[in-house]
Amino acid sequence: MACVLDRSSRRAHQVRGRRPAQDGRGCRRVDRARRVCVANSVHALIEVVEGEPRSVLCGAAEKHRADLLVVGSHGYGAIKRALLGSVSDYCAHHAHCSVMIVKQPKSK
Repeated sequence: MACVLDRSSRRAHQVRGRRPAQDGRGCRRVDRARRVCVANSVHALIEVVEGEPRSVLCGAAEKHRADLLVVGSHGYGAIKRALLGSVSDYCAHHAHCSVMIVKQPKSK
């Protein structure tokens, strides 16, 4: 899940690239994101788009003329990231706007 922020309209566009096997989990995440936006008075356009997440996210940022693309990070090490690839790293280098990469806090 990523959030594309457009400063001029003060809207957040939440976009999630998904694969067919993730339908159930993806729907729950989209519903949760929608509830968080409503609870915080954020006007959001939520799109679920089929495809490779990195190209879907960069495409959405360009389509909505975003000022900022916010993406999460799994926190993989350098070796795992090199083998698996990194959506956030790809977006940081290919998006046509600023990219903020957010890491989940480590559990204690």
